[in-house]
Amino acid sequence: MQNAGMAALGLNWRYLAFDVRPDDLSAAIEGAKRMKFIGLNLTVPHKLLALEMVDELDESAQQWGAVNTIRFEARDAHGQWRALAQFAAEVPGAIRAKGFNTDADALTRALREELDWQPLPGAGVLLLGAGGAGRVAALKLASEGAGIMFLVNRTVAKAEAMAAEIRKRFPRQEVIVGYPKKQVDMVINATSLGLHSGDDLPFDPKQFSLQQTRGVYDLIYRPAETGLLKAAKAAGCRAANGLGMLLHQGAKALEIWSDKPAPLRVMRRALEKEVYGK
Repeated sequence: MQNAGMAALGLNWRYLAFDVRPDDLSAAIEGAKRMKFIGLNLTVPHKLLALEMVDELDESAQQWGAVNTIRFEARDAHGQWRALAQFAAEVPGAIRAKGFNTDADALTRALREELDWQPLPGAGVLLLGAGGAGRVAALKLASEGAGIMFLVNRTVAKAEAMAAEIRKRFPRQEVIVGYPKKQVDMVINATSLGLHSGDDLPFDPKQFSLQQTRGVYDLIYRPAETGLLKAAKAAGCRAANGLGMLLHQGAKALEIWSDKPAPLRVMRRALEKEVYGK
């Protein structure tokens, strides 16, 4: 996706994947800075760790409490911090790492585009998972007034901690730890259940039925159809995987690095070819 987008923008860049242990993350960020990388994307489990490892946090990273995108910057002749991509000649002086979060906005945009859904007062949302992705999703939905939010996590204490944070930051948001008894508008899976064939459903069928919802969004995009999505379609729900969210978080990252509008159609085609083989 990123390499297709960069090529379409005429950028002489290359997007590469690296396996980095959590203990080595700080050294990896520092190494990328010293080698004058344009930027980085981070995935699980690095998004929370990176909060303490970058030199500056964008408002998005501060608000959602996670970093999934880093842009390397230097000062121009006027002393202003600018993206390294804006320096045509040798980069002057010191370089800093600035952290951003593109996941939150990408989620709500994907929900609108893929399922024609947005948080509304009175709507009910069941959010499965209280890890990094679940936390960002919960805070973003709460910021937009998601009605009643039900939080379910394998470790109940983690869901309760997330509920307490939401109540503190968004006092008007109604949050309940546990399953809804009645209908909800949307179920969002932010767990890893579904990544592997044979995984259990990410909810307890004894406590919740997909007949209780109209829509299901699974943040997992590979496999393209998880067990949850198969069950959702069988129950007559509108359902979508996380490809749209991946597209928009990646496109926003490319815009942050390049200061150019991302070629969404090109990037979507590259994603669909990779994930769906078409």
